[in-house]
Amino acid sequence: MHDIKWIREEPNGLINALVRRGTSSEEATALVDGLIALDETRRAGIAELEVLQARRNAASKEIGAAKKAGENDRAEALMAEVGALKTDIPALEEQVKAAEGELHNRLAAIPNVPLPEVPEGADEHGNVEIALVGQKIGFPFVAKQHFEIGEGLGQMDFEAAAKLSGARFVVLKNKLARLERAIGQFFIDTHTEEHGYTEVAPPILVNDAAMFGTAQLPKFRDDQFTAIRQTSLQEQVKVGLERAEARLHDQGITGVAFRQAFDGYFLEEANKAQTDALWLIPTAEVPLTNLVAQSILSEEELPLRFTALTPCFRAEAGSAGRDTRGMIRQHQFNKVEMVSITTPEQSGDEHERMLACAQAVLKKLGLHFRVVTLCTGDMGFASAKTYDIEVWLPGQNAFREISSCSTCTDFQARRMNARYRPAGAKAPRYLHTLNGSGVAVGRAMVAILENYQNADGSVTVPDVLVPYMGGLTRIEKN
Repeated sequence: MHDIKWIREEPNGLINALVRRGTSSEEATALVDGLIALDETRRAGIAELEVLQARRNAASKEIGAAKKAGENDRAEALMAEVGALKTDIPALEEQVKAAEGELHNRLAAIPNVPLPEVPEGADEHGNVEIALVGQKIGFPFVAKQHFEIGEGLGQMDFEAAAKLSGARFVVLKNKLARLERAIGQFFIDTHTEEHGYTEVAPPILVNDAAMFGTAQLPKFRDDQFTAIRQTSLQEQVKVGLERAEARLHDQGITGVAFRQAFDGYFLEEANKAQTDALWLIPTAEVPLTNLVAQSILSEEELPLRFTALTPCFRAEAGSAGRDTRGMIRQHQFNKVEMVSITTPEQSGDEHERMLACAQAVLKKLGLHFRVVTLCTGDMGFASAKTYDIEVWLPGQNAFREISSCSTCTDFQARRMNARYRPAGAKAPRYLHTLNGSGVAVGRAMVAILENYQNADGSVTVPDVLVPYMGGLTRIEKN
């Protein structure tokens, strides 16, 4: 979310940022001009509203004075004026509210501003490799892909998963099921015991506000899954009544106007209650970052570092035909997430630290990987700068993403109103938020199966995972 004041004062700042992200100069200029014009309408409406409200209050006081002085004609004229103002003011309030809502929606659809050092490019071909760690393994046989290995072991079943849930799910059995659990446990233990992150067990169902705060909504609505709670008619009526009354009271509507508006509000809220829904998290970034939503922290509390191992759910709406075999792109997967909440001055160093933590677990697993800085055309909507870690998969003969570490500067903090008070300062400032995979458990399993495969179809367990596997050093066919 962007500050409209900044856009008013430095319109070229946003125009240039949008151009760097691939928007044409003409489109970016038109977008920014539209924002400024809408903001001017909003501000003019607020100013006019303040004048009318002040006049209403003054005229109301003058009515009493006129009556007391016996100026009945003047008193009647003032009462007529106040009556007209009581009609004009709500209408103007609705206009201002509509302008504010439209401005909010337009701002919410604009991506974050890339940091100056982010390389420019149109797509993944513009990404820049900055580190290469480890060596490719030379196999004396043709390396298999992970699903060939897992199915050969009799412990990875996509057909059974399809019967239960459809495509892009998997059933893991026996030692592969334990391996997945071991990988996640190893990651979370490393980040909490060695890297100073606080483990959190968050809800995996969240509301609209949480999804909006981290920018999954509204842009990525089609990529999400929802859990809908069907309610009884009795529950719908109860919720509809409570919510309608609350909305009307919040708006200060009373008397006849209350009764006139109530039925419409009641029906609207009762219909909503019929299919109340929560979102299944696409990543633990959502609940972890929102832990500080609507808060003002003290500078002494920062940085906050959270980590969680959770299931994640993604509809993969835009990935038709991609990675249809195997575990690379699934609707449900486990992932260890890292989130940092910090000050603007610390966020650059915190980003490098987070990247180092993600690399550390892959180094412990003995995996070959590279680190790339994403270019402006490939980075995420909320990101100001992103590092991707891509692990080598010999079965695919390719590097594939296994972790993404991003700094979002104050973009998410503005959406969720998350602030801190600098030491000695009166006014609070917006926090900086960062998130990174530490790392994706399913993709780590893919990498382990392909890099630790043996000619006989078995898989050697990496040394650091042996204690988590109860001493097992090799996974063999059932």
